[in-house]
Amino acid sequence: MDLLQALNWRYATKKMDPTKSVPEAKVQRILEAVRMTATSSGLQPYEIIVVTNKEVRAKIQIAASNQAQITEGSHLLVFAAWNDYTADRINLMFDYNNEVRGFVNEGAEAYRQMLLKNYPAKGPEVNFQHAAKQSYIALGTALIAAAEQEVDATPMEGFKPAEVDEILGLASRGLRSTVLLPLGYREADKDWLVNMKKVRRTNDKFITEVK
Repeated sequence: MDLLQALNWRYATKKMDPTKSVPEAKVQRILEAVRMTATSSGLQPYEIIVVTNKEVRAKIQIAASNQAQITEGSHLLVFAAWNDYTADRINLMFDYNNEVRGFVNEGAEAYRQMLLKNYPAKGPEVNFQHAAKQSYIALGTALIAAAEQEVDATPMEGFKPAEVDEILGLASRGLRSTVLLPLGYREADKDWLVNMKKVRRTNDKFITEVK
């Protein structure tokens, strides 16, 4: 499928087949797409936790209004944003950039100092909300990448973040969960949504051109 075909094929799968598992190569391709996605200032202020352990997913399911896809799918991606932009985190990413590129760029160093001055001063909650928005950019990339691999994916906000954080021990890592994404394969004969026509607003009601 080309990109638009893949996006038309995908939908928020309601019933996944618990007997089918997404091949590791497909999961890794989806994760690599997420790793390569755009982030503000290139800081990548979130991490992805891949949960395949059935007992752990069962606990998360309880914290997510018992949404079945969490345990029916074979993989659960938990997007977890930084709880703050600290000087250590900013410096770590800029130092890593210098290491990978093999030189120090004056413009980049000036930008580093600007971030060090502005970000930590905003406080943890403001910074977390910014980082959480970055994780949603990653979610969009993951949905597209999953569709390209013909893997079903269902984005979920309906969960208790504090409980998921506790289950996964995220607080000790300076992370807070933002969104869940089960991966699996649709069980078409049991999913009421599978054959429904995709409905999106027409361009004239969705796109405004300013010329």
